[in-house]
Amino acid sequence: MTNKIIDINESTIKNCIESLRPESIEIRKQIDIGYSYDSKNVILFEIRPDWSNSKEKKQIEFAKIRYYKSRKEWNLYWMRASGKWEIYEPFPESTYLEKIVEIIKEDKHSCFFG
Repeated sequence: MTNKIIDINESTIKNCIESLRPESIEIRKQIDIGYSYDSKNVILFEIRPDWSNSKEKKQIEFAKIRYYKSRKEWNLYWMRASGKWEIYEPFPESTYLEKIVEIIKEDKHSCFFG
């Protein structure tokens, strides 16, 4: 029997992603939400068919959450049209990942979901 360490942060992100994904399997074929996680960086992205080849899928990043161990806080970034990450204002940092996730879901300034 192997012991597996449960990462509470990844669990929080996984729950966030599940709440953002379309319910319908048919819609998920056209647009879905995914993430990558490496203990200090989380990238959220849309998964869509490529416009020039519908059999290929593209991952379009829209949010980045980064943990700064020295400050013990999470910062939130959004992807500008230029392809560069920019700190999300007015609430860019928190010691609680759940608060950052709620800001993404709320999307008051239409930075994440248009």
